[in-house]
Amino acid sequence: MSTSYFQCGRYRFARDRRPLVMGILNVTPDSFSDGGQHASRDAALRHAEQMIAEGVDIIDIGGESSRPGSASLPLEQELARVLPVVEALRDCGKPLSIDTYKPETMRAALAAGADLINDIWGLRMPGALEAVAAAEAGNAGLCVMHMQRDPQTMQEAPHYDDVIGEVRGFLRERVDALRAAGIDDSRIVLDPGFGFGKTADHNLRLLGELPQLAVDGLPLLAGLSRKSTLGAILGGRPPRERVAASIAAAVCAAERGAYIVRVHDVQASVDAIKTWWAVRQQRVDAAA
Repeated sequence: MSTSYFQCGRYRFARDRRPLVMGILNVTPDSFSDGGQHASRDAALRHAEQMIAEGVDIIDIGGESSRPGSASLPLEQELARVLPVVEALRDCGKPLSIDTYKPETMRAALAAGADLINDIWGLRMPGALEAVAAAEAGNAGLCVMHMQRDPQTMQEAPHYDDVIGEVRGFLRERVDALRAAGIDDSRIVLDPGFGFGKTADHNLRLLGELPQLAVDGLPLLAGLSRKSTLGAILGGRPPRERVAASIAAAVCAAERGAYIVRVHDVQASVDAIKTWWAVRQQRVDAAA
């Protein structure tokens, strides 16, 4: 059952503190919102330094785009993109997350100093569970996400008879699989996978009923930043014009129990979450 803390590799976070802000660091040329901006090592490190100055709690490094329709990236290219960034940031004072589904990348990133594996495939790829359960994985945090089909086809008329029940059932099954592999609950975070095989209405229902997805009280991650559902709400605005909506969605997720919000706009998100937390606690918390 859930614990009072989240073990994220070298870092331990109390579950009774404000929600954590995970900043997105895409080392890719083709991500849907900021593709190419931080593709080089130096540009990625500059952006990471900026996020740290803005108060980020976790840095999520991704070398392969998972936007709808994106093709799989060869392993060697993914490693070449992410490992130099992990090695350069391993002593930055913040936990490093790796957004990958490849077991080989998981092992290499953990060896290089990563603290969390963020897997859109929910650790279903052959060898993934073994990689994160191995002694070498230590106490790395594990984010398990729901996705219908795969990035190439996930947005081709996604359908559910009961989106809440089906997503919760998937997360339940994955939690059981992780436990059977000997992984402690303190390492597990669950992600309903907003935008991964869901329509805008599916996403809004998942957000509205987010507490139902916290299997056994495990912490939840919500990643809605700049996504197409927000664009639909705003009448088709492009990703870079969805910042205010992204902040509102992050606060909505926190209000409904999200423990981690994954965002592009770190400073604004940190400010909003801190303000929401102060109102909720009815006091200013210097440690927040």
